[in-house]
Amino acid sequence: MKKQLLSLYIVIGTIASAQSTDRPRFGIKAGGNLSSFTGSDSKSKVGFYAGVFVNVPIAETFSIQPEVVYSQQGAKAKDKYLFGAIPVKDIKQILGYINVPVMVQYNATPKFYLEAGPEFSFLINARAKENFLGESLSTDNKNLFNAFNFGVGLGLGYRFTPNLGVNARYIAGISKIVKDDFGDSKNTNMQLGINYSFP
Repeated sequence: MKKQLLSLYIVIGTIASAQSTDRPRFGIKAGGNLSSFTGSDSKSKVGFYAGVFVNVPIAETFSIQPEVVYSQQGAKAKDKYLFGAIPVKDIKQILGYINVPVMVQYNATPKFYLEAGPEFSFLINARAKENFLGESLSTDNKNLFNAFNFGVGLGLGYRFTPNLGVNARYIAGISKIVKDDFGDSKNTNMQLGINYSFP
C-alpha cells in the first residue's frame, strides 16, 4: 500500500510539472468531525481532525490536493443496554485514523471551489467507552476492526484570502470497518474546518 501511495504522488507531481507553471502550495488544516456508522444502531459522534496538505495546480481551474490527516471518528449507541439488571450508558466507539485523501478541486471562482476524490484510511487506535455503575470504562478493541478503510469524499471550500480558508467535506465509507463479516457497517463522516496555505 505504501508503494501504491508513493506511485500516486509521483504521478501527481509529473502531471503538475507538465501542465501548470504555478508552484505547489503547502498548508495545514484542522476542524471538527461528525461521524457515524451505516447499517448499525448508532448515532453521530463529535470528533476532530488535523493534518497537512499540498495543493498542486494542474490547469487554470483545476488542482489536486493530497493530504495526510489524523481523524478521530466513530459513533455513539442510540440507547443504553442492560447488563443483567444494570444499565450500561453513554456507549461510544472511538476510532483513530490516519487519512490520506486525494482531492481533485475545481476552482469555480478565485475564492470558491468544489472537490471530490478517494480517501485511504489506516486505523491506528480503537477504543470502546461506556458508563457502568457510574464509572467510565475504556477498552482497547482495535483487533475487531479492519486496519484499512476506503472512502470517497465530496466537498466545497471558500478562500477568505489566498492563504486562509474554510472547507466542508462529506466522506462516505466504501469498505466495511469490522472484521470477520460481522455486520456491514461503514464509516460516514462530515468535516468542517479551516485551512492555511503557507506563502
